[in-house]
Amino acid sequence: MKNKQTVYQIIAVLASALLIFLAYLNIVGSGTIFKGTMEGETIKCKVIRVTDVSTGNMSGENDFVTVHFKAQALNTALRGKTLDVVQEIDKSYVFSPDQVEQGDKILVESYTQNGETQYYFGDYVRITPLIWLLVIFCVLVIAFSRMQGLKTVISLGFTCLSVFVVLIPAILNGHNIYFWSITVCVFITVMTLCIISGFNVKALCAGIGCVCGVLCSGLIVLIMDKFLNMTGMLEEESVYLIQLYPDNPINLKAIIFAMIIVGAVGAVMDVSMSISSSLYELKTKSHDIPARELMKSGFTIGRDMMGTMANTLVLAYIGSSLTSVLLLVAYNASIEQVVNKEMIIAEILQALAGSMGMLLTLPLTSAVCAAIYSKGENTHASR
Repeated sequence: MKNKQTVYQIIAVLASALLIFLAYLNIVGSGTIFKGTMEGETIKCKVIRVTDVSTGNMSGENDFVTVHFKAQALNTALRGKTLDVVQEIDKSYVFSPDQVEQGDKILVESYTQNGETQYYFGDYVRITPLIWLLVIFCVLVIAFSRMQGLKTVISLGFTCLSVFVVLIPAILNGHNIYFWSITVCVFITVMTLCIISGFNVKALCAGIGCVCGVLCSGLIVLIMDKFLNMTGMLEEESVYLIQLYPDNPINLKAIIFAMIIVGAVGAVMDVSMSISSSLYELKTKSHDIPARELMKSGFTIGRDMMGTMANTLVLAYIGSSLTSVLLLVAYNASIEQVVNKEMIIAEILQALAGSMGMLLTLPLTSAVCAAIYSKGENTHASR
């Protein structure tokens, strides 16, 4: 049976990769994920040496610094070539980057004007340390959990791909956001459970409960949208999203819907799998337990889980928007003004809809488990 489950899990991995590839082709077609609408080219470079630093006067102060330096291109067709790059630092601007130094890895933006190409400092390369941190994380997961850890890493990779290779391109290419956000959530649920738990009755019950819980969260969002009069303009980036395609603007309300159900699917899946696994073990140990008692046990287990899981979800949303909350509190006169801001309303809606979806997942999963597990006494055959 174990070898058979391993074969099924390998099939799940191959099927998941194929589905993501086919969805990508359907959404993007012969194009690419990135539209490349920005002028010029971004080049990864390494600073060789600083050749000149000059200071200019603005507003009566020495607050504008121009740095000229040599940098070696590390990618694109210019790889290996030495470029003359300029970094302009406005000291009056609070977010001014540090002056480049020899050995720094940076991103350089190229601009061509009147047939002459000029290169300007864009930003520091920050992704490399994150890649190393990700590698360490994956190694630790596999070291602690071994084969189960490897399956976790694989499912996490497919989850990221489904969001960045399917959902985001679908939104940017004008596809129905509601449809693709639900589709991606269902895919994440089925894929994760099949790869990690295999094809068994526990995964089936957890999957049904999770999908129902996520759909409940989505339904709550749609209902509350009628009462909250939300526009979807949560932050400055929302304006840029509308300006991307003036003739067919992106539906910002649908973005909120996608944001909430995608944010909730992980926690809802955790709850549904915990309930499903617990009730499966209970049924295995006590074959004669009736469906009604099994469902009551699910409710009891769920009550203990709900407190900590709701805290996890709410605190995650509060932590992600803490900077914005601090600014709003500092610049507004009353708590009513702060809470009434659409950006804060969206965060509260996200936390409440996700928590309610989780709450509804508990009885739904318990009911599904009670119905399926009680159909026969031989439940351990699917373990």
